[in-house]
Amino acid sequence: MTRKGPLDDLLVIDLSRVLAGPYATMVLADLGARVVKVETPGTGDDARHFPPFMGGKSAYFMSLNRGKESIALNLKDADDCRIFEDLVARADILVENYRPGTMEKLGYGWEKLQLLNPQLIYCAVSGFGHSGPYAKRPAYDMVVQGMGGIMSVTGYPDSGPTRVGTSIGDITAGLFGLSGILAAVHDRERNGKGAFVDVGMLDCQVAILENAISRYLASGDVPGPLGARHPSITPFEAFATADGHIIIAAGNDSLFAKLVTALGKPELAADPAFGSNATRTENSERLRAEVEDALASKPASEWLEIIGNAGVPCGPINDISQVVTDPHVTARNMIISAHDEAAGEIRMAGNPIKVTGFDDPAIRPAAPDLDADRASIEQIIADRQPRFARSG
Repeated sequence: MTRKGPLDDLLVIDLSRVLAGPYATMVLADLGARVVKVETPGTGDDARHFPPFMGGKSAYFMSLNRGKESIALNLKDADDCRIFEDLVARADILVENYRPGTMEKLGYGWEKLQLLNPQLIYCAVSGFGHSGPYAKRPAYDMVVQGMGGIMSVTGYPDSGPTRVGTSIGDITAGLFGLSGILAAVHDRERNGKGAFVDVGMLDCQVAILENAISRYLASGDVPGPLGARHPSITPFEAFATADGHIIIAAGNDSLFAKLVTALGKPELAADPAFGSNATRTENSERLRAEVEDALASKPASEWLEIIGNAGVPCGPINDISQVVTDPHVTARNMIISAHDEAAGEIRMAGNPIKVTGFDDPAIRPAAPDLDADRASIEQIIADRQPRFARSG
């Protein structure tokens, strides 16, 4: 029999909203944790009001908050604060993505939370982290994409500033937050103490710049946008065929030789201009012309079969409708569904983490209505002992 998930003994308080924090807590829920979403009475998470809507409910919100429970608490109200504090005393993890200082204003900064539960893992996701000159600034995904450099290397040289087509600023912060949470949970098993996990969205954007930062620090040259081409591996980009583009990624000399043989141009492997990755990168424009000259003779589907059979990594450039119907994507259970009483069936992206011995259901619990789980959440307080017994 499979278990719900490897984190099924953890209780998470989710004070976050919109994307970065909810993404982290969604993965925690997918991995079995019990996630209690604490929301503002009356309005709830801002994302509840984001389109598109299904049955009057936000599909955006429902896709990020599946499998969670909701309670509406006003943290300026004494009775609601007592409920919140009782939850904190019993929780393993608390996640929020307010601007630094907000929790302190509410009376629940790290020092207070430690007093309530010294074993609590508190993860704060914010635009710029809880230290440094920008700490108190507000931020959204687009702001940190611009400040973090990723927009400067995205797009084509003449395309102007180009946002990455998904909210990578929020999502990377959510994933780095998740990594920090799990590291802190592991450390707590050794020392019995909680931890404050401070994740800044700008930090996360810097962390994922990999090749761009290493190239600049090594050479002093400021990287710019290159379109679909890799900056230091060639051929490694999108190429035009007779009826559309395909991706070819020949990442070493052996793969390059296999590629040009499959293209009917084996002599290119012996050309000194293409004899190494370094020279191929220096002569990338000329090489692209040679490759596309060959590709122009057949449609994309034929070339994908030919090049793939030669053992060279390649693939189509799918739109979203093709992604969600791709047989491999569906076989990996990456398009799942949930049933909501008002919205009906909601389909969404699945959990990419597959762990032996744990279920990966194709049908997940739906996102909660605002304050829908108050009774069962209050039962947590009645049934579960505080993690830390306070004196007095």
